[in-house]
Amino acid sequence: MTGKEKVRNAVSHKEGKIPLDFGATCVTGMHASIIEKLREYYGLDKKPVKIVETIQMIGYIEDDLKEILGVDTVDLWAPFTAYGYKNEDWKEWKTPWGQTVLVGGGFTVDEQDGNTRIYACGDTGFPPAAVMPSKGFFFDNTMRQEEIDENNLNFMDNTEEFAYVDDDFIEQLKTDAKKLENSTKYVAGLIGGTPLGDAALVPGPMLRRPKGIRDLKEWYASMVARPGYIRQIFEYQMEIAIKNHEKIFGAIGNAFDMLYVCGSDFGTQNSLMYSPKVFREVFLPYYKMFNDWVHKNTEWKTFKHSCGSVEPLFPMFIEAGFDVINPVQWSAKNMDRKMLKEKYGDNIVFWGGGVDTQRTLPFKTAKEVREEVIETCEILGKGGGFVFNTVHNIVPGTPVENIVAMVDALHEFNGDN
Repeated sequence: MTGKEKVRNAVSHKEGKIPLDFGATCVTGMHASIIEKLREYYGLDKKPVKIVETIQMIGYIEDDLKEILGVDTVDLWAPFTAYGYKNEDWKEWKTPWGQTVLVGGGFTVDEQDGNTRIYACGDTGFPPAAVMPSKGFFFDNTMRQEEIDENNLNFMDNTEEFAYVDDDFIEQLKTDAKKLENSTKYVAGLIGGTPLGDAALVPGPMLRRPKGIRDLKEWYASMVARPGYIRQIFEYQMEIAIKNHEKIFGAIGNAFDMLYVCGSDFGTQNSLMYSPKVFREVFLPYYKMFNDWVHKNTEWKTFKHSCGSVEPLFPMFIEAGFDVINPVQWSAKNMDRKMLKEKYGDNIVFWGGGVDTQRTLPFKTAKEVREEVIETCEILGKGGGFVFNTVHNIVPGTPVENIVAMVDALHEFNGDN
């Protein structure tokens, strides 16, 4: 059975081997430092890791490493980054932790007080869009919101980043899709323009001079104080997104098996960030608008990411038409694995949750990692509807031996060893 068949089987809620994903999305990957260490562990050629998602410094997992790990997925992403440059014209950059990586040609940084500052669209004529602390591993977006005039708010100020795809983009996507048309792996698409209120994107890291409501505290308050303003943004955003995806579907058809729609988080470790009422009134109509179009016109499955304690929103994730929920953070409050599987396992696919990346994978023993993986597979894998990935991306400092133990445990469970 091919990787594509394994994932399609799982997504159709059919019993069978549990497929493995690493790298299909920006929330199911590995930090560049981890990829380098895994390549060394397995004796693969030493080469700089490509940074495909700059905020989290997520690296591209090459085919040789995917084959060793047994990954069943492959990505088909738009080339744009969160900081407004493209992943092309690769060049080397030495990170603060000493690793040499490859970044897109538009990647532009400088240093101040030991901190690394990155600029939107590579334009140093404007304040930096984000900063990586001297001993950090990720970029933290800066809040560059200008003074708000409450009496003259215009929702269009918050829409500059939403634009129609052009013919050059379509041609590039067609070229990339052509390379994957005979792939034996499950293809995940990531185009952009569809996340609603994603905290990583609201500050406008791709914009030289963001306008509108860009400070996250003000944005969160607006969910209650200015819901009409937010709904106007979302409606405008989704209308463009649907037209873009109509054009994309016309060009590449069902080259995607699954489409990454949104990475907005709705939960903390212990509770919701927004009430169910706010979710239903402000978010759900626009998620449903997009998912309805996808399911009416394509064969794509749709993927929703949200960290945290979000069980009260599961019925609305399903109502909104999402096929897949990630990362299944069962370590958060009221997110018991058995409960989630029993209540929602027939109606949504759990993509992730294979092992806890906050405590177990980075800090416990390989034996404890194996035990947790086996237990999770027994719970979430029953009757299909489960694609193995960790609870979010694998972070720096995670012992390679634990990652190997995790992968080996999955293959042991599947009877591959």
